[in-house]
Amino acid sequence: MSAIENAKLTVVGAGSVGASVAYAALIRGSARHVALYDIAATKVEAEVLDLAHGTQFTGASDITGGSDISVAAGSHVVVITAGAKQKPGQSRIELAEVNAGILRSMMPDLLAVAPDAIYVIVTNPCDVLTVLAQEATALPPERIFASGTVLDTSRLRWKLAERAGVSTSSVHAYIVGEHGDTEFPLWSKATIGAVPILDWVAPGHPRMSQDELDAIAVDVRDAAYKVILGKGATNYAIGLSSARIVEAILRDEHAVMPVSTVLHDFHGIDGVALSVPSIVSSHGAVPIRETVFSDSELGLLRSSASALRTVADSLRT
Repeated sequence: MSAIENAKLTVVGAGSVGASVAYAALIRGSARHVALYDIAATKVEAEVLDLAHGTQFTGASDITGGSDISVAAGSHVVVITAGAKQKPGQSRIELAEVNAGILRSMMPDLLAVAPDAIYVIVTNPCDVLTVLAQEATALPPERIFASGTVLDTSRLRWKLAERAGVSTSSVHAYIVGEHGDTEFPLWSKATIGAVPILDWVAPGHPRMSQDELDAIAVDVRDAAYKVILGKGATNYAIGLSSARIVEAILRDEHAVMPVSTVLHDFHGIDGVALSVPSIVSSHGAVPIRETVFSDSELGLLRSSASALRTVADSLRT
């Protein structure tokens, strides 16, 4: 493995998510250089200034940015968070249409200044936008992918760790599929340490039932709604999870993460972006074809693919 020297990350979008990605990247030392880009000049300049004031405490990383696309020049990774928020009464497809237009107009300019970058899409609906962006740019699928269910997986592991009485790092479980309503856990492969999830028992932590696991899965799926209801947006956890993806790329880690790439002949699925365990390195993200699903899980994955295909098709017409 060889880390990229003097690595540069550009975050597109200076809203609550974009600023949180930049902040997380700075305090974690994810990249040597961090840039923040947004067409709203006053907003982005203020965010950059606020972040820059704290760089004494963040190690060697520096922060730059502005409203000119040239701030992204020479980037090794570009994380895209720019887009409209879902308005009350607005359907998911309507939001997708707005954000697809924003992404289509933005990508040519980004590619002009950062032609060799790996692009990570965080803007929602991230799976659908990844398909449309990959088609529009003709970039290899490994070089343009979504953050997908990396955050959802973190939420799942946190809840399971609390229930089982262990550290989060001891839980091995994934959320896969759409980053959204049709996502689901790979229960058939979930373990705590080396113990299958349904076999785990510890003092004060009795064995879990399938009904309990199903309730946890619903809590994870709906977690964002609860956060948004209370504070208006989710930003800290997606900032941290995005920074973690960036690190896997820039440090050439070959880390296994459930990011969302456009799949080709993956268990019979083609042309849609779904989160499945993938190897993330300096080459981008490559789905692990050997991932095994139970029959019911494979049915859920195909249902997720069908739902996303319907939305993507509606945006091509």
